[in-house]
Amino acid sequence: MLKFFGKHALFMVVTLAAVSFLVFAMNEFSPGDVARKELGAYATQEQVELLNKRLGLDRPVAVRYVEYIGKLMTGDLGYSQRYKVPVSGIIFDRLKNTAFLAAISFALIVPLSMLLGVAAGMREGSLFDRGITIFATLAASVPEFAMGVFLASIFVVWLKVLPGTATLLPDAAGWSIPAQLVLPVAVIVLYDMGYVVSMIRASMVEVMQRPYIRTAVLKGMSFPRVILRHAVRNAMINPVTVIMLQINYLIAGVVVVETVFAYPGFGRMMLEAALFKDIALIEAGALVAVFVCVSTQILGDLAYMALDPRIRA
Repeated sequence: MLKFFGKHALFMVVTLAAVSFLVFAMNEFSPGDVARKELGAYATQEQVELLNKRLGLDRPVAVRYVEYIGKLMTGDLGYSQRYKVPVSGIIFDRLKNTAFLAAISFALIVPLSMLLGVAAGMREGSLFDRGITIFATLAASVPEFAMGVFLASIFVVWLKVLPGTATLLPDAAGWSIPAQLVLPVAVIVLYDMGYVVSMIRASMVEVMQRPYIRTAVLKGMSFPRVILRHAVRNAMINPVTVIMLQINYLIAGVVVVETVFAYPGFGRMMLEAALFKDIALIEAGALVAVFVCVSTQILGDLAYMALDPRIRA
């Protein structure tokens, strides 16, 4: 186990180092100028050059990158030109908001996907199975922005029972925070469930055709016991990686949902930072996203080991 964590820790450090350099270089050579974006289109070239010099952007990329790494090692994430605050003062607040949204969504996605996927895979070809398959296909194929607009049209414009934004401000326009979270969570859960349900169903169908399942049934074991004791555990070995990877999506990939509903989250912050070319904020956000991604891979490997004794050996 110590070797397992050591190998993954080394992989994480190497990945974070490579990503930090790539993001820094890509920001340097991408179109646009930080000083120009901050001063506006009507600023003179002399004003732009003065601001570049004040921000230290006139120095070589390698020098600035080494300086950034040195500050990063001391816990200094830099200063956000977009929000005019230290990066640590904005990124963790937005990350907390997205983690809150992700936790609620994940708590709904996993049990619902397992229930529907296992139930559909138990009776392949049945009417229930076909209904679940159609639902999963539709949910996964509708883009997040389209689903958000569709649900908002029904519950905000037509029925007027939910707010159209999720600013997380208490009693914003008379709506409580739980009411503001309903639509963003619904969009994420529906979109994500479609893919996860399909994976679990396909794995369950495959397991139900294995000889040991037929043997257990022929030996007189009750069907519910066969499902719970033999089928479900083996059927979850393949989808467990997909389920763990949803954490990465829920943290760094829900930018569309956050933008549609004006949610003050991590993904929306990264989008605004990229548009403004806020290098320090983009760097810190990219490192957080990579850390979450590698961590979910480690969790996936641990889940594999828990489900399959052969991997532990």
